[in-house]
Amino acid sequence: MSVKMHELAPHHLPYFIPLADGSDPMMRNVLIALIILIILIGTFYLYLHSLPERLAHKHGRIQFELVAVLGLLALFTHNQIFWVAALVLAFIQLPDFMAPLESIASSARKIAFGDTAGEAPENVAQEAEAEIESDTGSENAKANAQVSEQETAREPKMPAEVPTQAEERKDT
Repeated sequence: MSVKMHELAPHHLPYFIPLADGSDPMMRNVLIALIILIILIGTFYLYLHSLPERLAHKHGRIQFELVAVLGLLALFTHNQIFWVAALVLAFIQLPDFMAPLESIASSARKIAFGDTAGEAPENVAQEAEAEIESDTGSENAKANAQVSEQETAREPKMPAEVPTQAEERKDT
């Protein structure tokens, strides 16, 4: 006894209708595709978020760390202004402030020691230190002598005829 299908019924079921055993192939396929899509979107988001750090890697250490901190702030606070600031900072080159200061120091060294190579000889530096110490010692002795002279000049000299308070009490 076989049951005949109605002549208007379709001979195959569409893919979105579950099978008779309860399995749902479309739900399984959509779930796998959704998991893969979430992983790909997350990877792309983190790749895009690390873009300023990768761009700032060629610049100096301080600039790289500043861009990295801004990137982390943007990641954890969801404020895109930090990410934009990190991206802008990664693209610009911060000026080098140390080069002019090193040049000034080198020129001052040349003027002080008359050295054309840019470095002071060790014996000149040791002689300068010894001279400073000897000058300081003689200056200290002179200063101590002047202070003691001033202190003796300031001491009030009491004439012998001025009576003390105890003598005044006896007289009264």
